[in-house]
Amino acid sequence: MSHILTDLAGLKVSPEEFLAAVLDTAAQPIWVVDPDGVIRFANRAAIGALGYEDAEELLGRPSHATIHYRYPDGRPYPAKDCPMLLPRSTGETVERDLDWFFRRDGSMFPVSYVSAPIAMSDGRGAVVAFTDIEHRWRTERILREHDAVLAAREGSLRRIASLVAGGAASSEVFGAIAREVSDVIDLPLVAVWRYEPDRMATVIAAWGEHPHPFRAGTRWPLDGPTICAQVLETGRPARIDDFAGVPGTIADAARDTRIRACAGAPIIIDGEVWGAMSADSIGPEPLPEQIEERLAEFTELVATAVANTTSREQLATLAEEQAALRRVATLVARQSPPAEIFAAVAEEVGRLVGVDDTTIFRYEDDWTATVVADRGERAVPLPIGTRMSLDGESATARVRRTGRAARMDDFANATGPLAEYTRKAGIGCTVGSPIVVDGRLWGAMIAATRSDTPFPPVTESRIREFTELVATAISNIQAHADLAASRARIAAAADEERRRVVRDLHDGAQQRLVHTVLTLKLAREALQDDEEPGPALVTEAFAHAQEAIAELRELSHGILPGALGRGGLGAGVETLVSRMPVPIECDLSVDRLPPAVEATAYFVIAESLTNVAKHAQAHRATVRAHVQDGTLRIRIQDDGVGGARPDGHGLVGLADRLAVLGGRLRVETPADGGTLIVADVPLPGSRRSRMPIRA
Repeated sequence: MSHILTDLAGLKVSPEEFLAAVLDTAAQPIWVVDPDGVIRFANRAAIGALGYEDAEELLGRPSHATIHYRYPDGRPYPAKDCPMLLPRSTGETVERDLDWFFRRDGSMFPVSYVSAPIAMSDGRGAVVAFTDIEHRWRTERILREHDAVLAAREGSLRRIASLVAGGAASSEVFGAIAREVSDVIDLPLVAVWRYEPDRMATVIAAWGEHPHPFRAGTRWPLDGPTICAQVLETGRPARIDDFAGVPGTIADAARDTRIRACAGAPIIIDGEVWGAMSADSIGPEPLPEQIEERLAEFTELVATAVANTTSREQLATLAEEQAALRRVATLVARQSPPAEIFAAVAEEVGRLVGVDDTTIFRYEDDWTATVVADRGERAVPLPIGTRMSLDGESATARVRRTGRAARMDDFANATGPLAEYTRKAGIGCTVGSPIVVDGRLWGAMIAATRSDTPFPPVTESRIREFTELVATAISNIQAHADLAASRARIAAAADEERRRVVRDLHDGAQQRLVHTVLTLKLAREALQDDEEPGPALVTEAFAHAQEAIAELRELSHGILPGALGRGGLGAGVETLVSRMPVPIECDLSVDRLPPAVEATAYFVIAESLTNVAKHAQAHRATVRAHVQDGTLRIRIQDDGVGGARPDGHGLVGLADRLAVLGGRLRVETPADGGTLIVADVPLPGSRRSRMPIRA
């Protein structure tokens, strides 16, 4: 445009011709001033750009006083210093890339312009063409601010990265982040929040120039449409320009602290909203434009710091946990006494998790719990062996009811003996993890703190690893005890069996044979003397011998039947079934088995059928046996009244006998009647040909 104006200025035309020919139809705003600086012409583009409705409102007015009368900072702008008017006196064109004009309403806007001399009938004037560069200027300003933010961000990144690399604690790192962000965005309060699973937010760092309640470590409910709640729900930046009328605990605290507005952005870790960063303003000034986006740039830095710091802390924590677990595992492997293992676990958990007190309870059948280990110095001691009722509300009772981890963050209104003890002991919060031994809830480990601040959400999982070790120790101890008891029962049963055999031989067959010998002696003497009683005595001796044979046969049946040795399990079971008072359906799809397995299977079936005959009041029963996956599976089921007791003498003996071969016994006796006995016996190298036997 400048060259057009220069060319036009060299022409000797009247203003009227000039205006009619060019300026009035130009799309660029243009006006003409006479040698006195008075506006003589303004085209339609200039009239609109300057906020006027028609040319009459401009014509005849001093251009400088109307359009260019002060500096952007408000100081007066003398007309003699105005470069826009210089072409009148110098005859030279003036160009400015940035200057400020004023509209009719007094608003100021940035422009670039060209002012060129123009010959007029009464002297030299100037023609001015300008461009509104407000949009460009704003864009450039944003870019400059963005560059400044980036520079500050890079500086912050370097400083914070140095803290992380130097092994600084997470609290120090997050505090530094809050301080750096506050300096860069020039807002008085910046906080870093972590979201919790219970719809709470924990302040992990805060930096403020004024007193405020959002201290590190405080927890806040997300019970209103505040910034933290909005960011959590949307996963995007948000802002509140005025807290007036906003409900919720955080909003109430903000108003009490004279916080007027707030902006926030999410902290994204592994694709999930981990937390938020918020920035607050206290004065009447509005929040800066695009403050949410600027915060979002910093939350990437926070996410990096969180990930790095968390990884480092997790590694350190994992190393500590592994060392503690190894120490306890060593005690378990050495088969240390239970009291020593429990005490060690309580000590390790208390030290590692950072709790004030740790207690291990064993659940009893009468809805009580017994203290088997305790670590801590409470106002009211809890000695080993103390039994506590589980009535009322407590973490110990909740674990007992649900079989899952539980916590109690407030005992103010809790009832029951444990809750009452907890209040007396000065305990504020507890968390409990179940101890499950061989699929059965055995007890619980309870961690307690005297603080009112609830435990972190990860506490249950950290305790669980130790409860698994405790369960292993208890299971091992119980297994050794069960094995010793089983061996003792087997030895006692074998001794008793030998005594029974000796007794039965002495009282039965042996006496019969003695009588037989004595009678035969008498018969021989009588026959030698040709006495009449001889034949009768022989007959009597023969009867005694037959009875002795019968008693020996009966005795041998009580040990192992001959049919079992000759024909295997099928033949032995057929002999049993033939003596049963109720119908028995048999399906034994097995061939010959190792002798020990056949004998054990026979005794399982014999004892089960004996129980059916004596106690079940059954009308029928079934016996099934087959080999599957290298295991002999035996099922004996009846339709009787049920009520079989797995801890009964006979069934315990069967379980012991099966245990010798690595087998298991399961007894099911539902309330609606009938009993099912299932025995599994490992069978390495067994043949699996099917030879069904029906009886």
